[in-house]
Order: sequence, then structure tokens, then C-alpha cells
Amino acid sequence: MAFRCQRDSYAREFTTTVVSCSPAELQTEGSNGKKEVLSGFHVVLEDTLLFPEGGGQPDDHGTINDISVLRVTRRGAQADHFTQTPLTPGTEVQVRVDWERRFDHMQQHSGQHLITAVADHLFGLKTTSWELGRLRSVIELDSPSVTAEQVAAIEQSVNEKIRDRLPVYVRELSLDDPGVEQVRGRGLPDDHAGPIRVVTIKSVDSNMCCGTHVSNLSDLQVIKILGSEKGKKNKTNVTFLAGNRVLKWMEKSHSTEKALTALLKCGAEDHVEAVKKLQNSSKLLQKNNLNLLRDLAVHIAHSLRNSPDWGGVVTLHRKEGDSEFMNIIANEIGSEETLLFLTVGEEKGAGLFLLAGPAEAVETLAPRVAEVLEGKGAGKKGRFQGKATKMSRRAEVQALLRDYVSTQSAEE
Repeated sequence: MAFRCQRDSYAREFTTTVVSCSPAELQTEGSNGKKEVLSGFHVVLEDTLLFPEGGGQPDDHGTINDISVLRVTRRGAQADHFTQTPLTPGTEVQVRVDWERRFDHMQQHSGQHLITAVADHLFGLKTTSWELGRLRSVIELDSPSVTAEQVAAIEQSVNEKIRDRLPVYVRELSLDDPGVEQVRGRGLPDDHAGPIRVVTIKSVDSNMCCGTHVSNLSDLQVIKILGSEKGKKNKTNVTFLAGNRVLKWMEKSHSTEKALTALLKCGAEDHVEAVKKLQNSSKLLQKNNLNLLRDLAVHIAHSLRNSPDWGGVVTLHRKEGDSEFMNIIANEIGSEETLLFLTVGEEKGAGLFLLAGPAEAVETLAPRVAEVLEGKGAGKKGRFQGKATKMSRRAEVQALLRDYVSTQSAEE
């Protein structure tokens, strides 16, 4: 038997009864990106308005008696609703679906069926898989390439069919029904039981599917294919938006266009040319800046070498600079008797460091320097460099180096 969400994808709430409630755990991704395990319950209802994930479509969000349902999964012929509050078996409950999410999924899923059917009809491009993403969806086509002309033709055709207001309807067939042979599909789940659910777009496509769909292509509003790119195993991925996602994409694009117009002081038609000019100007400035930085590094090296404080431990920090800047200084100085500790970056944030000097001293001190700066690096032949996260601890490194030099002098 199909769930209520499959029998009537437009239903937003209904009443049913709790069948069972058992302890369960749910693995989720926390705000810090780490996996978290939530303790809760799997609630089974006599019927459900909340679609359990499957067929490339994510699950619905919603509530049972105003209790949030965090995940809905299919188990055989039943749906498990994960909640963090128990519900008593036999209780009559009110189920509500997050309609905005549901309708978005209906638009994307029906849009995928339409694109898949048209791509196959026009060019023999078979769909091997698809993904309904949070922001955009991707259809994998069984072809090493899809031309821009083919993409344009597919987009034009699907939008013509949307304007034709073609109906979409669902029917159920028994496994031994001869009509099953005429239905497109990629196979049934191993635990499938009962009749086969078929979604049909009139005069366009019939496909085995468990998902929620619009009842008329006019509810798709519009489809925009964003482009195609090479996928895995000689496949091509086609990215698309359907319905409200197209409107949101246009709104965001328009806002970006307005912001660029204000920044670049030119109309949208001149944005690309204006950015190219800025890029060329930036490259020239970077080149000039790099040359100046190299000249500065040579000058600093000579100043350090001729300083009355030369010897023992020599340190230098600059906010601006890079690894090449530090290496030029070290190369120009070329001393094997002095410990040279150079850093670039934020005074108290992250940055780069270089330790140069006698090979034995550098080999001994480098791991300790990296540890103090909470960084890591590598080196050889009297030079060690890397990245640091705690530039604020440079004074501790200087003290460490001076203690080492003093100890070595005392031993000599």
C-alpha cells in the first residue's frame, strides 16, 4: 500500500494513529561539521504524510502533534519517524508536513522525470542516476559528453511541455501486469513488496517511482538547465533548477548584478570587460609588488648582516611577505654561524616562519619551534620553514633560541 504522501502529494496535514514507538539513535552532522549521535525514538504510524527518503528524493520534514520529526526512513512497507519525544501506541495524532520543502521536492523530482524523458526522446541520452540537492539537482546521463546545443534543445522542449499544462498521474500495477514491461525504471528495491507505483506524464513518460510529484506540469512553472560537465566513468552530469528555485536563483543573480553595477560603475553588459581590466591591472600590481618585495628582502639582508647586533640569534618579523621573501633574506645572509628566525603574517594570528643556521642546531631546534608556534613544517641542510597558527608566541621562540646559543657557548 502506498503512503498518504504518495496517494496525495498535495495534502498538508491529516490524522492517523501511532502503531509503535521504540528507542532509536540518529547520526547527524553538528554545526561544527562533526558527526553527532542523537538519542530518540522510531515512531511508526498507521499511515504517514511524511515521505521517507528514497528514489533519489530526500525525506520530508514535519511534525507529529507539534513534535518535530528529524528523519523519515523506509523499512519494508512501513516508515520510521525519528523524534526525540516518545509517542504512545494507540494515540490519535495530527501529522503536518513542511509544505515549502515538500513542494520544492515535488517540483525538482517531476522536473527530473521530464528532463530525463526529453533527453532520451530527443538524443537517446539515458539517465543512470540523479541527486536532488539542497540548492540544485544533478542528472547523470550515460554519455561521455553533451553539447551546448543539446542542452538548449532539451531546455526548450521541457518548457514547451510545461506551457502545454500536461497532466501527471499515478497508478499502481501488479508485478505480473503486462504493462510493467512498457514502464521505464532502474529496478526495484530488494525489500519491495506490493504493487508497482508508476508515475506518468501524459504522452511523454511512464516511470516506476516512489516519490512525490506535481499533478500537472504547469506546477513546475519553469525549468532552467544550468549546464553540463564531465562526470565519472564516461558519464555527463547535467545540473538544473525547477520552479521556485529558478525564481530564487534569478533574484540572487539580480542582486549580484546590481551590486557589481555599483562597484564597477558600468552596466551589466560591460561587467565582464570591466573585470578583465581589473584582473590585468591586479596582475601588473602583483608583479611590481613582488619585485619590490624582493629588492626589500635583499636590502634587509644586508642591513642585518652589517648590524652591530649581528651574531648569536637574529630575528625579524614583517606583516607583509611570503616564503620567497624569507628565503631571499636567508640566501643573501648565507651565514652558518648565526641562528636566523624570520616570520611573516599577523602579529598575533597565523603566518609563516623560517629557521636557518648551523645544520645541527636547526635540526635540534626546529621541532620545538614548530611546537611553540603551534605549526608544522619541513626542511633540510640548515633550513626549516612552515606554517604557524600562534605568531603571538614568537618571543618564546626567541628565548628558546638564545638559551640554546648560550648553552652551546658555555659548553665550548
